[in-house]
Amino acid sequence: MTVKLVQVSSLKPGNYVVIDGAACRVVNVLTSRPGKHGHAKCRVEAIGLIDNQKRVIVMPGHDRIETPIIEKKTATVLSIQGDMANVMDIETYETFDLKIPEELEGQVVEGCQVLYWIILNDKVMKQIKSGE
Repeated sequence: MTVKLVQVSSLKPGNYVVIDGAACRVVNVLTSRPGKHGHAKCRVEAIGLIDNQKRVIVMPGHDRIETPIIEKKTATVLSIQGDMANVMDIETYETFDLKIPEELEGQVVEGCQVLYWIILNDKVMKQIKSGE
């Protein structure tokens, strides 16, 4: 699991965070004013990158939160069975199966190159780079 720590108050929409062990994309950050004896609180709304679930977390602005380091790699499709594609990484020649997302079904063909992300030890197909 490759993560780094960032301050909650520095988050902006579009950043990535780890909430409840799931990698998420920040949708909205609301910061409350500090009270007489308290600290400013940040309410972070995020949507899961893999499961598309909305998650909300409230933390003090000075606290730190984990941010996933996402690797973006290219692979060649070797074969397709149902909604799974057997692919080979073009740099390491490692072969593994990736689930074909609904928006790419019918477009993924054998021999085409796809972009995939490694997010917290999960591999997710994101887009088609080129077709043969």
